[in-house]
Amino acid sequence: MLLESIKMSYENIIRNKLRSFLTMLGIVIGVASIIALITIVQGATNSISNQVTELGANKVTVNVMGTPLKQGLNDEDLKSISQVGNISGVSPTISGRTGIISNGKVLENVTIQGKNEVYFKTDASLLQSGRPINVLDLESKNQVAVLGSDIVEKLYYGVNPLGQELVVNGTTYTVIGTLEASSGFSLGSNNDSVVIPYTTALRSLGVKSISSLDVFLKDTTLADDTVTEIKGVLNPAFNYKENAYTIFNMGDMIESFQTMMAMMSMLLAGIAAISLVVGGIGIMNMMLVSITERTMEIGLRKALGATPNRIQLQFVIESIFLSIVGGMIGLILGALIAYVASIFIGTEFSISISTILLAVGFSGLVGIVFGYAPARKASQLNPIDALRSL
Repeated sequence: MLLESIKMSYENIIRNKLRSFLTMLGIVIGVASIIALITIVQGATNSISNQVTELGANKVTVNVMGTPLKQGLNDEDLKSISQVGNISGVSPTISGRTGIISNGKVLENVTIQGKNEVYFKTDASLLQSGRPINVLDLESKNQVAVLGSDIVEKLYYGVNPLGQELVVNGTTYTVIGTLEASSGFSLGSNNDSVVIPYTTALRSLGVKSISSLDVFLKDTTLADDTVTEIKGVLNPAFNYKENAYTIFNMGDMIESFQTMMAMMSMLLAGIAAISLVVGGIGIMNMMLVSITERTMEIGLRKALGATPNRIQLQFVIESIFLSIVGGMIGLILGALIAYVASIFIGTEFSISISTILLAVGFSGLVGIVFGYAPARKASQLNPIDALRSL
């Protein structure tokens, strides 16, 4: 019974190719919209999450506003924070902008960052060539620099930058290394930066204290407890003044971002699902027209002994078949759109099995729901009335 109904449904669909295509067009558009939107959002989410993770999912950033009596942090504060149990390292940042001169060229308004050896130890991929800043550079306040990729290209195109002299704010530095280029979709890029020892930067940039530092955690699951311990160090240092500093947990930001993007995906999928409902209404209307055209066929089948259930099953199968085939075409089309979009946007292409199953499964459900009413109408036709149309 089932196989016969499937065979008859298939033959009827093939016999009316154009009408079948127009019937499933709404489903194709609906599924393509869902697949494309969810896949694009998921790809963007993954790309941004990866970039944020590269910045340090295991990192807590402390930004200091200071008080009239204590404007920033000093080496003693760094030492106290480093002694907190779950901390693997502390990297201060001294930042400023100034002009630089080297190889007969001048660059204006370049970002100068003062860092320590921890900055390079936490990410082995940072360094492209040469050596990083080390403890000896910090203790001796050596005038050495590690250059971002854009700085290297602008000053030393076709020339080995290592060992070159670089004038920063009137002070001559020796280039000891270069940074790996960050991708175009990268957050926190250092391509346009010059990195020098933070102890040297305090003197060279005229800064008296540290206003920012990155704290690296051994265990990210203990981030909240670690933040509490850091506050226990900073609160007495700033005499318990409010708004003297802020602590930013990168892990919390990643979690919040992923939650927000998941909600956006659901919202976009809900909007796109409306077109599936419209496609379902199209299937229902076309099935009703088909029943009117096939009244004679239905009457003959009933006269030859076909039960109402068999008639109903055939039309439901036709509706499901059209919906699922339309869903699969929409799946391919939506994936293609998402792939092309990922190339232009610069995000990764990521389509999950759950998204595929959801789209195809929902299109099949649309076929059942919107095919039921026409199928029931066909099954309830009086064979005598149907045969009168002969």
